[in-house]
Amino acid sequence: MKYLCLIFEAETLAEKRDEKANQALFAEYDEFTKEIEASGNHIGGEALLPTDTATTIRVRNGETLLTDGPFAETKEQLGGYYLIEAASLDEAIEIASRIPSAKDGCVEVRPVMLIE
Repeated sequence: MKYLCLIFEAETLAEKRDEKANQALFAEYDEFTKEIEASGNHIGGEALLPTDTATTIRVRNGETLLTDGPFAETKEQLGGYYLIEAASLDEAIEIASRIPSAKDGCVEVRPVMLIE
């Protein structure tokens, strides 16, 4: 089954990291990605630019409304995702628990709905 692992972390934490800490975190992500590619669990994933680059779109009564930034104010912001293949929710949780930002933020694991 496919699972989406949504990675959340406070952008303020990322802003406080120095270059050495950022490089160490990126190295952890690189290692994690290589591990799940080798195990066959990796389907895809990307990092996202900060929320100040986001645009939220709503269509109401046929009118498109745009808002700069994310949909809602939150303490932790969506920073990226992995799409994985796992045999069970337990396996997906185990994989997601190894995502580096789980140490300072959180990872939401959601099954992907199959529409046929």
